[in-house]
Amino acid sequence: MSAAEPVRVILSGCNGHMGRTVTGIISKTEDITITAGIDPFQGIENDYPVYETPEKCAEAGVESDVVIDFSSPAVLNSLLEYGKAKKLPMVLCTTGYTEEQKAQIEAASKEIAILKSANMSLGINVLAKLIREAAAQLTEAGCDVEIVEKHHNLKKDAPSGTAILLADAVNGGLAEKYDYVYDRSGRNEKRPVKEIGISAVRAGTIPGDHDVIFGGEDEVITFSHRAYSKAVFGKGAVQAAKFLKGREPGFYTMADVIG
Repeated sequence: MSAAEPVRVILSGCNGHMGRTVTGIISKTEDITITAGIDPFQGIENDYPVYETPEKCAEAGVESDVVIDFSSPAVLNSLLEYGKAKKLPMVLCTTGYTEEQKAQIEAASKEIAILKSANMSLGINVLAKLIREAAAQLTEAGCDVEIVEKHHNLKKDAPSGTAILLADAVNGGLAEKYDYVYDRSGRNEKRPVKEIGISAVRAGTIPGDHDVIFGGEDEVITFSHRAYSKAVFGKGAVQAAKFLKGREPGFYTMADVIG
C-alpha cells in the first residue's frame, strides 16, 4: 500500500521569523512539504521558489493544498482573493486584524475553508478547553478569576490575543458572562465578583507565559502555559494545515483541530 501524498503548502511570510521557523519544522516532517513561499523580502535562500505577492504566485501556477500565513494584515486582501480563486484552504496565523478585516475573513470562509486562532499552540488550545470545563464549578465555589500574561519587550499589543482567548474560554463555561477589566488604577472599591482581571507584563525575551488564576477562600487553582520558543506556534500551524486539507468551506479554529 503506497504512502499518502504529503500535504503541499504555500507559506506566506516565509522569510520572516515565524516563516523560517515553519520552514525548519516542515523540512523535518515527512507528510508535509512547501511548494512555494510568498514574501516581499527576497534576501533569503530557500529550497522552494518565493514570490513577492500572491498574484505572482498565481501567475506561476503553483499547485498546493493549503496556505499557511505568517505575514501581516496588509497582505490579507490579496491573499484571500488568491485563496478564493484557487479554492485553497487557508491557515491564518497573523494577528492584528481590524474589525473590517475580520468580517472579510468571515465572508471568505463561505467560499473556502479558513482556520484562524489567536494562538496556534496545541497546548494553549487544550488549556482553553480545560478552563471552559472548569470555570463554572470554580466560580460557583466563589473563586475570583485573574489572567496574567507575559511577553517579550518588543510585543506591541496588550493584552495578548491569547489572554483574550483564555478569558473567552472562562466565559464560555459560564451561564452569566463576566466583564473584562484591564486597569484598576482609577478605582477605589472592592473587587466585583463578576469580572476577569487581565494583566500584561512586557520584559526581556519571554516568548509567552499565561496564567489563569482561580482564587478562592483558602485555596488557589492556577492553569499555566509556558512557551519556551516560538516553535510551538509553528508546530500548531503545521497540524492545522494537515487538518484543513480537503475541508469544506467554513470557519475553523484550533479547537476543531484538537477535537
